[in-house]
Amino acid sequence: MSQQQHADPAFRPPQQARSRKSLHKVLTAAERVLATGGIEEFTVAAVAERAGVSVGAIYRRFTGKEQLLHAVKDQLLGQLETGVAEALGSAEPGLDGVVGAFTHAMAHTFSQHDRVFPDLLSGQRAEGVERGLRALAVIQEALVEAAEPYGDDIRGADRGRALRMAARTIISSCVHRAATCRSWPDGLSWAEWADETTEMAMAYLTPSPAATRQ
Repeated sequence: MSQQQHADPAFRPPQQARSRKSLHKVLTAAERVLATGGIEEFTVAAVAERAGVSVGAIYRRFTGKEQLLHAVKDQLLGQLETGVAEALGSAEPGLDGVVGAFTHAMAHTFSQHDRVFPDLLSGQRAEGVERGLRALAVIQEALVEAAEPYGDDIRGADRGRALRMAARTIISSCVHRAATCRSWPDGLSWAEWADETTEMAMAYLTPSPAATRQ
């Protein structure tokens, strides 16, 4: 599902290629303002200046600051959904390949935008929370579907539940890391975090060597 389908009802998505390019320019500028100045300096005027457009041009597309923030978040969540889908589509064979692709895709998206996610995740309006939950549900089910051919490698009777538990744990860890990375650094790069988290998930999903010998 595209970001335009998720947008706030008052938002009018552009139909022409030139307008879509202009919108992308504004949203990129909005993300940069958020990344450099935080939510305190995030204003329509600041975004307009960074984008090189008039304030009126932004108000013709958005009702104000809150809707603009929602559009930035919507775009980033759309990138997350697309990135996870593409990574799972080209994952190495095997359960470890699928889980690793999923975790690294999450890490890649969040690493590209780790300076803005804390502000986007805090103080969200209801529609922002709903959009975020939809995205998380989409990527969770994408992992479950991609791992289905390797179900025999998963321990326990309810393999779907185990996969969803692993997916929710990976997602929660990623979101928490992004939200707290400025105040509580863990000393890892995003790639290192993905490697460690994949290893932890695989330890949960697969039986131990001792168990398989019994």
